[in-house]
Amino acid sequence: MKLLQGFRTITFTPFGNYSAGVPEYAGFFLLSFPGYPYSIGGCMKIWPFFLVGLLMFVTGAAGAEEAVLDTGNTAWILTSTALVLFMTLPGLALFYGGLVRSKNVLSVLMQCFAIAGVASILWLLVGYSLAFGEGNAWIGDFSKVLMAGVGRDTLSGDIPESLFMLFQMTFAIITPALVVGGFAERMKFSSMLLFSALWLLLVYVPVTHWVWGGGWLGAMGLYDFAGGTVVHITAGAAALVTALVMGPRRGFPSTPFTPHNMTMTVTGAGMLWVGWFGFNGGSALASNGNAAMAMLVTHISAATGAMTWMFIEWKKFGKPSALGVVTGMVAGLGTITPASGFVGPGGALIIGLLAGGICFTATMTLKQVLKIDDSLDVFPVHGVGGMLGTLLAGVFSATSLGVFSGFGFADGIDSMGGQVWVQFVGVVATLVFTLVLTWGILKLVALLTGGLRVNADQEQEGLDIVLHEERGYDIH
Repeated sequence: MKLLQGFRTITFTPFGNYSAGVPEYAGFFLLSFPGYPYSIGGCMKIWPFFLVGLLMFVTGAAGAEEAVLDTGNTAWILTSTALVLFMTLPGLALFYGGLVRSKNVLSVLMQCFAIAGVASILWLLVGYSLAFGEGNAWIGDFSKVLMAGVGRDTLSGDIPESLFMLFQMTFAIITPALVVGGFAERMKFSSMLLFSALWLLLVYVPVTHWVWGGGWLGAMGLYDFAGGTVVHITAGAAALVTALVMGPRRGFPSTPFTPHNMTMTVTGAGMLWVGWFGFNGGSALASNGNAAMAMLVTHISAATGAMTWMFIEWKKFGKPSALGVVTGMVAGLGTITPASGFVGPGGALIIGLLAGGICFTATMTLKQVLKIDDSLDVFPVHGVGGMLGTLLAGVFSATSLGVFSGFGFADGIDSMGGQVWVQFVGVVATLVFTLVLTWGILKLVALLTGGLRVNADQEQEGLDIVLHEERGYDIH
């Protein structure tokens, strides 16, 4: 007979006789242990109760086994955590800071730093628990408030739970920081701070639970490896609503709002590209082939998105620009994010190509046709890219596309149509939820802070001096 007890396997081949009316068994036995190339075997003659006792001992020992810390995986997620924080501070701060006018550069840097502080505290207090606590299909619980019950040796899988919590905290930091691009150069600091805090708890946390924390979208089989819905769709939709509710910057669209420091922006963009390896590769939560492939496809999509945007702009306007190439890179990165753990390099190439073209078109349409002042193009790049990538994850995860194949559909889904439908449900649910909740939060914040934006004179003078009594550049 062959018995599976936890991770141990016992093979016992019996033959028997009866002596003095007492059953007596003998046989050949083989004990094997996973991860070891050797087995223990031999011939034995034992009483039945001894055999039972042996089996009970092995069963108990197997059941008592606990998860073991994997130092390789832990080292990689430690590194990834630092990389994702590096994306916000200083990556995103510099990227956004260079895109605004010089009189507002310090305000953008300040907003990114302040959001990092507030999001970190809220994540510790209640955000992590509501996102990853057991709860129900819609929201977690309060079992991990202030990391209750989590010690140095508490594990999440085979890495410390404190590390998993910190890794997820960096995602909670960058998502509301992305929204800054939708209201840059016109929102009051007090309004920004309150809005970001409420939005993190009421929008980001529930969606995170839906997708990654055991909620209903994850249960459906939604493919979102690193944040197409959780990060990019929520941030893009929030930026769009904020731009519409607050109205455009004064002078838009007749006045050109050119970036004041492209060197700063390109530097920040490079930091984002590097940091994204931790963002997507770290989401494997292991140092293995899945992480390596996620990093590869991330790089391919970023490169393809950058080149696609550059060549479209070159063809349309006669010259390629640094702004165009870095925006295309971000579009490629945002679009591959939900698909990065499920597609291969061929699929990533197509995703990057589509990201560059579609996000470029969305950007031009939003500003020139719809006249919506999403200051730093958060919705057309992150929002549209997140939706596109989430849908394409359902296509290029298929194993039947030759060199463009991915690594298969979610459990219980056996067709491309089935996976794409789940992806579509995830996109629509996240988009609608974010649009409605963001609008409500903005109205509440406006009521509590006496309005969302600075007045016309303050906007003209610049937020650096008006809100912080400092200048980004004070050269003597």
